[in-house]
Amino acid sequence: MAGGRRGLVAPQNTFLENIVRRSNDTNFVLGNAQIVDWPIVYSNDGFCKLAGYHRAEVMQKSSTCSFMYGELTDKETSEKVRQTFENYEMNSFEILMYKKNRMPVWFFVKIAPIRNEQDKVVLFLCTFSDITAFKQPIEDDSSRGWGKFARLTRALTSSRGVLQQLAPAVHKGENVHKHSRLAEVLQLGSDILPQYKQETPKTPPHIILHYCLFKTTWDWVILILTFYTAIMVPYNVSFKTKQNNVTWLVVDSIVDVIFLVDIVLNFHTTFVGPAGEVISDPKLIRMNYVKTWFVIDLLSCLPYDVINAFENVDEGISSLFSSLKVVRLLRLGRVARKLDHYIEYGAAVLVLLVCVFGLAAHWLACIWYSIGDYEVIDEDTNSVRLDSWLYLLGETVGTPYRFNASGTGRWEGGPSKDSVYITSLYFTMTSLTSIGFGNIAPNTDGEKIFAVAMMMIGSLLYATIFGNVTTIFQQMYANTNRYHEMLNSVRDFLKLYQVPKGLSERVMDYIVSAWSMTRGIDTDKVLQICPKDMRADICVHLNRKVFKEHPAFRLASDGCLRALAMEFQTIHSAPGDLIYHAGESVDSLCFVVSGSLEVIQDDEVVAILEDDSFRLLWIKDLGSETVSHLP
Repeated sequence: MAGGRRGLVAPQNTFLENIVRRSNDTNFVLGNAQIVDWPIVYSNDGFCKLAGYHRAEVMQKSSTCSFMYGELTDKETSEKVRQTFENYEMNSFEILMYKKNRMPVWFFVKIAPIRNEQDKVVLFLCTFSDITAFKQPIEDDSSRGWGKFARLTRALTSSRGVLQQLAPAVHKGENVHKHSRLAEVLQLGSDILPQYKQETPKTPPHIILHYCLFKTTWDWVILILTFYTAIMVPYNVSFKTKQNNVTWLVVDSIVDVIFLVDIVLNFHTTFVGPAGEVISDPKLIRMNYVKTWFVIDLLSCLPYDVINAFENVDEGISSLFSSLKVVRLLRLGRVARKLDHYIEYGAAVLVLLVCVFGLAAHWLACIWYSIGDYEVIDEDTNSVRLDSWLYLLGETVGTPYRFNASGTGRWEGGPSKDSVYITSLYFTMTSLTSIGFGNIAPNTDGEKIFAVAMMMIGSLLYATIFGNVTTIFQQMYANTNRYHEMLNSVRDFLKLYQVPKGLSERVMDYIVSAWSMTRGIDTDKVLQICPKDMRADICVHLNRKVFKEHPAFRLASDGCLRALAMEFQTIHSAPGDLIYHAGESVDSLCFVVSGSLEVIQDDEVVAILEDDSFRLLWIKDLGSETVSHLP
C-alpha cells in the first residue's frame, strides 16, 4: 500500500518506455524528424553493441547512419534511404555498412516514421538486423584464387534479393492495415506502435490504481474492520468467549474473507516507486508486496476463529491463535496515512487520537478484568478473595460469588460479563484521564502493579492527545489570529502617526475588503513553491478571463501568453479609491476584471468601465483619475 503518496500521475510521454519494453531483442535508434539530417536522439544498447560504437559517439549523428558507410556501400541504396527520410515514408533495405573497426556487415534496415497526436512526424524509428550469415560466398570458376573478403563481397552484391521474404513489402501510398503492418515490420508484436505524445500513464486492465475511488472506499472498509478486530480480539481472549454462537462465527468468517480478498487486491494494486513514479508493472507489484507486507497480512488473515468452534480445543491455545489477529493493527499505519487526503488534516488527527485513546482504554479494561478473574478465586485454598474488585462488584450489584458444594464443587455466580466490562472500561477511563473517583480501586498486589503501569501509560496518552488537540485548535484559528494581528498593527500605525479619521476609515475598509477577497492567501508565496513552467500555467489560468475575452490577446501565441501571465499582478481596490491622477507618470496597463470604475475629468464622470467590457486603460491619453482592478 502506497500510503498517502499519490505518485506522479500527471500526463507524461511514455513513448520511449513503451518502445524499450516491447523491443528488448531489437537493435534500434531514434532520429529527430524535425531537424536537418535527422540526428540520432536515442540509441539502445543493442545497436551500440552491434555497431561497435559507444552511445556518446552515435548521438547527434545522422539517423541514416551515413557514418557507417564505406567504399563498398551501394550508393543507389543509400540514396533510397535518404529519400525515405525526406519523404517521411516507411520502408526496409538491405545495405552493406561498416562497424567502428571497419568490419563490413550486411544489415537489414527498417525505417518507420513516428507521429504525434497532431499526425505530424516527429521521430524516425530505425531497426537493424545483422544478415551477414545469410550472405555466403559462392565458389565458382571465375572466383578461384580470390581472397575470402573478395568472395564475400561478390556474394553479397550478387544476391541482393535473398532476404526480401523476411518482411512484407511496403509500397508507397498503401494504407491498408498500416498500423498492424508497421508493428510487424518493426518486430514489436501485435501492439500498435504508440504515438509520441503526452498521455496519462496507462495501467493493465487487471491492475487497480492505488488512488482510485474504489481503492479509497476499500481502504475505509479495511480501516473499519481493523478497528472491529482491535475491539473484538482482546475481548474474546480476556473474557474467554468461545465462538459457539453461529452468528458471531459467520461474522468473523466474513471479516477473515474480506481480509483475504484484500491480500489478493494488494497483488494487483499500484504503488509509488522510490522516484515518485506510479509502478503498474504486475511483476514489480507482486515482488514489492511479497517483500513488505504479505507475510504479516497472511498471518493476520488465517481463520483462527474456526479453531474456537471445537469444544475439545484448549482455551489457552485457541486464545493464543486468536491473538495473532491483533497483527492486523499494523494496517492502521498504512491506511491512516491516507486520511489527510480524504478529510482535513486537523480533523483526521483528532479522530485518530480519539480512536487510539478509546482502543487503549478498551485493551486495558480487558487486562484489568483478566487480572481480577485470575485472582478472585484462590485455587490453592479454594476460597474467594474478599479484597478483589470483582468480589466487591458482585456484592454491590447483588450477584455475589457462591460455592456450589452439592453440585460442581466450584465457585459460581459473580457479576455478569456486560456489567464487568462496563465497570472495567469505566475504571480505565477514569484512570487514564487522571480523574479516579475511587469507587473502583485496586486492592491486591497484582491490581496495584497494573494500576501503576496504567497511570504511566495514561499520563503519556493524556499529554499527547491534549497537546495535539491544543495544536489543532491553534491551527484552526491561526488564519483568524493572523487577520486580527494585522488589524491591530494597522490600528496602532494609524494612531501612532495620527492619520486623519477619513483616511483611516478608508485604510481599514480596504484591508477588510482585500482580506475577504483573498482570504489571507499570499498568491506570490504559493507560486514560488512551484517550478517555473508550472507557475506559468497557473498564472495563465488565473488570468484566463482577460486572455479569452480581450481582443488584444486573441492572436498571441501560447509562449507570449505565458510570458505575459508571469508579469501580471492582481490589485484589489476598495470602493471610492483613486488609483491614477491626471499628470502622473504611468508605466503599466490596467484591465478591469471585476466591478466597475469611473473616469473623472473636472469633477465630471466622462466614462464608466465595467468588468464585462475588459477595457484597456490608456491612462496617459485619458488624462483622468481612475479606479481599476488589475489582474
